[in-house]
Amino acid sequence: MFLAAKVYHMGRGRRGPERGHPGHFVILQFMGAAANLDSNELAKFEGLAHQYWDSAGPLHTLHSLNPVRASFVAARVGLRGARIADVGCGGGLLCESLATQGALVTGIDLAPAMISVAQLHAASANLSIDYRLQSAAALAAEKPAAFDAVCCMELAEHVPSPSELVAELARLLRPGGSLFMSTINRTPQSFFGAIVAAEYVLGLVPRGTHEYARLIRPAELARAARAAGLELRELAGLDYNPFTRRAHLGSRVDINYLAHFSLPAERA
Repeated sequence: MFLAAKVYHMGRGRRGPERGHPGHFVILQFMGAAANLDSNELAKFEGLAHQYWDSAGPLHTLHSLNPVRASFVAARVGLRGARIADVGCGGGLLCESLATQGALVTGIDLAPAMISVAQLHAASANLSIDYRLQSAAALAAEKPAAFDAVCCMELAEHVPSPSELVAELARLLRPGGSLFMSTINRTPQSFFGAIVAAEYVLGLVPRGTHEYARLIRPAELARAARAAGLELRELAGLDYNPFTRRAHLGSRVDINYLAHFSLPAERA
């Protein structure tokens, strides 16, 4: 039995920064500058930062899926010397995988504790990664068309406007660049697999982690990408076996999926 599970586990009983906590203040600061932000979702991830690099902890599924996602990117972009942005980088797992293969990585996130964890872990691994507490819109304004590839994994279903996010990601790409996204399809299979089974039966993720209405069909993601001037290159399923804790690419995209888009070498 294969079940595509959400990579970000919230951790039972964990909460984000309370009102009055410095982290809560920073999150509120960004709310005015980054309209495409759900502060409740952000606070959930903020509360997980201290467990991010524990491969046996509540984020163990992320550690299982990361090699598959990193390999998907590496097979489609020459990483050595490539300028890559990871939007919604969390504590830096994908960033480090790409950096160890020679990429020049910029990782951005709006969770202050996640960025702090990412910076500390990269320093301990002697990796040079440009981590920033910054939104995709702010980075695109500062560095438009600056990146050979952009990664955005498991973020689109957590923002108010996925189409706005895709447009921001497209602005980061140089002509000919690639965008890689992973998210969850909105299907009966994902409802039963990623919500009922993962949250209520197997307890892989806490109840309430996913909102079915926020899940994104591939056609919807592709439509947003076309509106941003991107072309769909490939879709692949991302399957996870919760019993063996192994992940692999597959042909079925009815639950988790990866998408590869490209920006034409010459804009219309």
